[in-house]
Formats: sequence, C-alpha cells, structure tokens
Amino acid sequence: MAFEPPPRLVRALGETAPAGDDWLAQLPAIAEQAVARRELTVERVQEPGGRSSLVVLVRRADGTPAVLKLAPPRARPESERAALAHWAGLGAVQLLEDGAEDGVLLLERLHPDVSVRSLPEPKALLEAAGTLRRLWVEPPAGQVFETVAERTGRQAAAMRAGAEADTEVAPLVDAALAAREELVAAPPEHQLLHGTFRQSKVLAGERMPWLAVGPDPVVGECAFDLARLVRDRVEDLIAAPSGAGAVRRRIKRLAESLEVDQERLRGWTLFRAVESGVRAFRVGRPKDGELLLEFAGWL
Repeated sequence: MAFEPPPRLVRALGETAPAGDDWLAQLPAIAEQAVARRELTVERVQEPGGRSSLVVLVRRADGTPAVLKLAPPRARPESERAALAHWAGLGAVQLLEDGAEDGVLLLERLHPDVSVRSLPEPKALLEAAGTLRRLWVEPPAGQVFETVAERTGRQAAAMRAGAEADTEVAPLVDAALAAREELVAAPPEHQLLHGTFRQSKVLAGERMPWLAVGPDPVVGECAFDLARLVRDRVEDLIAAPSGAGAVRRRIKRLAESLEVDQERLRGWTLFRAVESGVRAFRVGRPKDGELLLEFAGWL
C-alpha cells in the first residue's frame, strides 16, 4: 500500500523541519522496509494521526494486532523506546520488540480512536491524572534522558527572541522566564516523566482501561509533567464565563490529587503555556497563540 503521511503530520513537521530535511520524502520507503522486515500485514494508516510520527495499524505474522510507529530523528524516537522499555507496560503502551531500529517502534495496539477526551471533563482529568501517576518512576540506571532544565533552557532562548519581535507578549514572556529560573534552581525530585502528557495521549486499552502513548520523555519534577494537563480543552476554558476561576480550581485539584506543590504547578503551567503560545505565533498559528497567551494571563 502507499504510505502517504496524513496532512496533519505534513503540516506539523513542516513547521519545524530544518533546511534540507527529507525525512517525509523518504517515509514511504522507510515504512515499506519496516513492514517487510517484520512480516507485517498493513490494515491502514491512522488518521488524522499525530504531529510527529506516522502511525500504521498492522497485524503481526501470528495475527496479533499491533501498531507500527515511524518518527524522524528530531522527534527523539530512541528516547521514547528507552522510556517505554523502562515502564514495561505499567501505565503506558507496551513495546513489542527489543531490537532497535532508528525511528521505528512496534507497539501494542490500543483503541486509537478512544482517548480520555471522550469522557466528561471531570472524569477525563481523573483518569488522565491516575495514568500519569504510574509513569513517575526513577529513571533507569545508565540511560541519559534530557532534563527539564535542558529542554526548557532551549525553549527559553526561543521565547526571548519571540518577545523581542513582539513587544506585546514581552510581559508574559518575562513572567514565564522568571518562573522558570526559580523552578529549575531547586527541583524537589528527579523522576522519569512523560514529557508531553495530555488527555489525547491516554488511549483505551485491553490490559488496562487507559494507557499513555507518545511520550517525549524527560527527567525532572512531576509538576512539569502535570502542567500540560492543566490547560487541556483550553478552547472550552477560554469560552467559559468563569474560565479563570475554573483554571485555578483545576490547578488546586490536580496538585492535591497528585501531591505536587500548587505554586510550582502554577509556575510550570505559566511557562509551558507562554512557550507554546509564542511558538504558535512563530510557526503561523495565531489563533492558537492568542488562546494560549490569554490562558497564561489568568495565571
């Protein structure tokens, strides 16, 4: 079959592709080789799919359903492989093969069209938070993951550049950068984190009701991981008359339920929302940028 990348993937990778990158052009051949090497039967490409990888629903030679995931090097697929191997299926999708092949992962099949976002908002947050808690473990010995300080340090540099180009966002950027400086100075723990956790990253499974997928693992404090969950369904929060109060209550509820410091969670929520907002403007998504910065202004 033709392994055409979904438009969503093409757009997302196009926003971040370095000059001369030809991974998308090579993707059909990479997919064909990966399928043939594993003797897989292809069912379909998952659409709309993710923003950093091609997801293909397949069956193994014995008929077992599985997922073949292919990602470019800049998506750090080998870091994802290491984290999934360490979690060993507890709270996260199961890795089905030990052998390493650059950018190719064979994973347990979950229900790709059923995430916790399909649940009412309070129940969705509860299930998502319970899943996230299982992932917070000591990092594996000998495995070097990026740290929260390293990742956010790179992001901070881009945010400063964005603030220089648009003075209207400068006050929020300054507040977010100040919060980051204080937070990275004394992290309370160094756990293995999902890195990009949100409701859409939690899918229904057979082994367990809900399992996390698509980590971009990082090592650091738990409040950083939880911060992205705070702004889930940001469009609904912005549209609600009492959105600002709902956000404050959500921070309090999540901090208490997962035993993280409420002020540290607020600080990381601010930083991550402003970083995402500035980046959205930079890559030509002004509507997303406006929503995220309005949300950040409530913090």
